[in-house]
Amino acid sequence: MKTGRRVWGAAAAALCLLVSGCAGAGALGGSGERTVTIAMVSNSQMQDAIKLAPAFEAENPGIDLKFVSLSENQARAKITASTATGGGEFDVVMISNYETPQWAANGWLTNLSEYADKTPGYDEDDFIPSIKTSLSYEDSMYAVPFYGESSFLMYRKDLFDQAGITVPEDPTWQEVAGWAAQFDNPDAKMAGICLRGKPGWGEVLAPLNTVINTFGGRWYDENWNAQLTSPQVEDAVQFYVDTVKEHGQPGPATSGFGECATQFAQGNTAMWYDATSAVSVLEDPASSKVVGNIGYAKAPKVEKSDPGWLYTWALGIPESAQNKDDAWKFISWMTNKDYIQKVGTELGWSRVPPGSRLSTYEIPEYQEAAQAFGPITLESINNANPKNPTVQPVPYTGVQFLTIPEFQDLGTRVSQQISAAIAGQKSVKEALEQSQQYAEVVGKTYQENR
Repeated sequence: MKTGRRVWGAAAAALCLLVSGCAGAGALGGSGERTVTIAMVSNSQMQDAIKLAPAFEAENPGIDLKFVSLSENQARAKITASTATGGGEFDVVMISNYETPQWAANGWLTNLSEYADKTPGYDEDDFIPSIKTSLSYEDSMYAVPFYGESSFLMYRKDLFDQAGITVPEDPTWQEVAGWAAQFDNPDAKMAGICLRGKPGWGEVLAPLNTVINTFGGRWYDENWNAQLTSPQVEDAVQFYVDTVKEHGQPGPATSGFGECATQFAQGNTAMWYDATSAVSVLEDPASSKVVGNIGYAKAPKVEKSDPGWLYTWALGIPESAQNKDDAWKFISWMTNKDYIQKVGTELGWSRVPPGSRLSTYEIPEYQEAAQAFGPITLESINNANPKNPTVQPVPYTGVQFLTIPEFQDLGTRVSQQISAAIAGQKSVKEALEQSQQYAEVVGKTYQENR
């Protein structure tokens, strides 16, 4: 069954945001004959791209770039609404491997493999295979990666050395929980571990789903029967909730990626399990007090090995775009090998977008800058398996999310229940019973369409 052609309810819900207009970086030039409008998520590496973009305009006279730089939630809403309705506001959109295959199946995106094949030196085959596959539909890429990530365990190497603890490359969650208890010291304002607890399908559910998977849990069985009250899921969620409540950071139910990044970078927690892209903050002396004291290990496991997630921010061209050829010129500039070199030489090798191209990991300067985290990042991305994310078979793809349109709403609802359990407002059992009801509603629609 192809789920990509199901209706995107989020698109209709997001339409109201379009009337407010687009706030962002604005146009770089003003004298070009043609304008390419790019909707982007406003994180640091995308801001680096905006900083370097005048070079593109200099190389491509007659093309002006207009950036619409938004927070992740705003970007998702505006981009989804515009692309789904054929609004044509954007020539280039920043999307992920969650949206790309579904939107391609809906006919909302332009086939970029056709452009890549005609672009000398672009080398689509240089993309990391798992990332390339996640952005493909019917063997063609409909978005190309700007950067990619998996997840891993980050820990204070200096603290572990002082305690005489050697962290294996492939730790278990039971080991991690033991270390969290050992290092937890509220009097010294030191948490044992930081884990996301903030509501959101892209917040608490991202790390939690990898825990559920490696404990042997799953959202649905092969027949789309919801499984959120299964013993495996309950054990995984109880473990996660107990670990962060007992040995985690202050205010865990309101902590997301940003909050945990701050806690770890400021030296307030001994461990953090999260995205491999966190190194851009943690290894930067301007934002981190623990540079040089960080160790990295693969995503902790229980039953399933290599449970790390797979995610990429990528660039696509809506089918409704007015300037497709110029849009591709910009996309190919921002995602080619030369751009990687440009970032490294002009901004620093630690700021290179990771996890997109295999050749990045062969650059001597990058190898030196990323020796602590580069190899394990590449290995984790390569080993992520969205088609077989858990121990038992499932009817969906995706590690930290389910690649179905309903997951934006379903995941958000379930995440709210989990956050309530972390906050102590309800038990894990109560949270999962309510979550099961949400999941059953979605599962029935797939059972009816089998």
